[in-house]
Amino acid sequence: MMFISALLPRIRSFASVRLPLLYSATPRRTYRGDAPEDTEKDMIEIPLPPWEERLNEPINVKRARLVYESRKRGMLENGLLLSLFAKEHLSTMSETQLSLYDRMINEPSNDWDIYYWATGAKTPPDVFKNEVLDLLKEFTKNRNMEQRLRQPDLEYLLEKS
Repeated sequence: MMFISALLPRIRSFASVRLPLLYSATPRRTYRGDAPEDTEKDMIEIPLPPWEERLNEPINVKRARLVYESRKRGMLENGLLLSLFAKEHLSTMSETQLSLYDRMINEPSNDWDIYYWATGAKTPPDVFKNEVLDLLKEFTKNRNMEQRLRQPDLEYLLEKS
């Protein structure tokens, strides 16, 4: 124990000289976040094509596409949330509701926006305030305390045909 306590000041001295980024008295911000003083100059804007509603798409094709797009989000949280939501609700949605859902999951360029709207952490823009988002918000509350640890298997699609 004596050896360690004698060695510790030397390690600290070495670390403060040789490793200033790892050993710093002032805390460093490592997550950019959305702090008020953040100028977002480090953000790269990647232009995305504007969302366009697919007119004249058969309803069964639209449902199948939305099932796929609900599962393949690029973000685990939304993949889980939206795939389970799709399993429960897509088969009973009207054509208008399907179009609203399509717009809600495909128009925003940031998946975190969808997640924050669904969880109520952020207020959605007026264009997305509709019955489908209300359904998603209610689903997100998980009032039945279901385990939502993985996406549903796709066999449920075959059962209803």
